[in-house]
Amino acid sequence: MIPRLDDYKKRWDVASDQSIRPGLDAIKEALRLLKNPEKNLSLVHVAGTNGKGSTITFLEQIAKKHGLNVGKFMSPCIVDVHDQIQLNGNPISENEMNELFLQVKNAGLSGKLTDFELLTCVAFLYFSQQEVDLVLLEAGMGGREDSTNVITPIVSIITSIALEHTKFLGPTIESIATHKAGIIKQNIPVVVGRLPEEAFTVIENIAFDKRAPLIELGDQFEVSIEGSCDVYTNDEKGTQINKLVRTLPGNHQGDNMALAITAFFEVADYLKLTVDLDKIRNGILMASLPGRFEQVLPNVYFDGAHNPASAEKLVQTIRQQFTDEPIRFVVGMLVDKDVRAVLQQLEQVSDEFYFVDFTNERAMTSNEMLTLSSASEAVELKDYTSFLKASSKRPGKTFVTGSLYLLAEIREKLIQ
Repeated sequence: MIPRLDDYKKRWDVASDQSIRPGLDAIKEALRLLKNPEKNLSLVHVAGTNGKGSTITFLEQIAKKHGLNVGKFMSPCIVDVHDQIQLNGNPISENEMNELFLQVKNAGLSGKLTDFELLTCVAFLYFSQQEVDLVLLEAGMGGREDSTNVITPIVSIITSIALEHTKFLGPTIESIATHKAGIIKQNIPVVVGRLPEEAFTVIENIAFDKRAPLIELGDQFEVSIEGSCDVYTNDEKGTQINKLVRTLPGNHQGDNMALAITAFFEVADYLKLTVDLDKIRNGILMASLPGRFEQVLPNVYFDGAHNPASAEKLVQTIRQQFTDEPIRFVVGMLVDKDVRAVLQQLEQVSDEFYFVDFTNERAMTSNEMLTLSSASEAVELKDYTSFLKASSKRPGKTFVTGSLYLLAEIREKLIQ
């Protein structure tokens, strides 16, 4: 369920299905009825298990510093559906969404699409009409059969690959890599992060078959740490950028930053821009992302670690940032995630867990999560709003983690 999407569907009598239906036939036909707005756009396509949102955020800020108008389509939302479609960091307005739904209704799209396919069509329509310079497009699930995979980008990015959505993407790293590699297009460069060897082999073979230049972190470009700053080195471009300062902590965010910088060089070549290293530095400094090690109250952080790989990165960052401080977790997750493996990662830095219920048809109950926990101090928590406000005055750090839908719900209640 995408919060507030139903408001527009009911208002304009546009039906769509909440289910997940991999495949591109339906959205291709819908876009044809809309006169293919996606064909007017310059795009960067981003897939991966983790790191997509952060990489897009770094790239967005770099592009904005170079004077580009930047559209962004991401999922899931931060608060509601408007967050998923942004222009220069500003969510689409209700008036703009109403105008687009009227066009969607008049084009006869009702009943033809899933919710995510419908929203993808709305995003393409919006960006085309706004005449943006660059669109950053996040794949929703996988890549090959994801509704975003109807475009030819300037450059593709595959950030990371780990086990996820195995019901749809298959049970192995190789099968998941095959889906992610579906965003690789003929002769279009693809930038890849640090991948498991079996995943990289799949990516390498598909890139070779499609004659897509493969630009690999750790090979053609690298990031290192010098004091409190990062240093980016790109041997192919003959470029080194020092004194890079991030507000997004953790070594994995250094990797995401490097992917974004590398992709921007490809964008700049395509759009015939002059790359300014100081503008890259300023863009990196400005990059921040809700739900990624985000402080929302004193001593209270949000981090949407919803799979084992992202939970591992969260644990690493906690160890780097908060050595010897007491850590507690407030957790809510979807039932189709590997909840036990996520908890095993988090239990490396804490024995204090509070499991919560939240509004989503796929949410695991707090009691079910409790039975999967090995923590010595694990309980169900009903009034998480009061608990988090009290936690802001307690020693140590409290992390709200798990589903991004949980983070959205708690954020709204804290604001209220």
